Amino acid sequence: MPKRSGSTKMPTDLNQRAARIVALATEEVSATNGVAVVEPEAVDATHEAAVALGRLGGLKGGAARASKLSKERREEIAKAGAAARWRTES
Repeated sequence: MPKRSGSTKMPTDLNQRAARIVALATEEVSATNGVAVVEPEAVDATHEAAVALGRLGGLKGGAARASKLSKERREEIAKAGAAARWRTES
């Protein structure tokens, strides 16, 4: 028997049901079809800004740290990293 087009059932899982009720109460999903309402312009602008900031910090982060460390300190860090990679866990 086909489902009625106007009704949507609540999930039987309590966590999913609670999330659905909160989403309906905050108007994050439509009450009739359960599809999330997303404004693509806001998401894209936020995403682009976050990507730009992350890339900016990532591009200069490693080089800036390496220039501040002495050769001896870089060697200590490298040896500790190699020891951690080769350490066996029992």
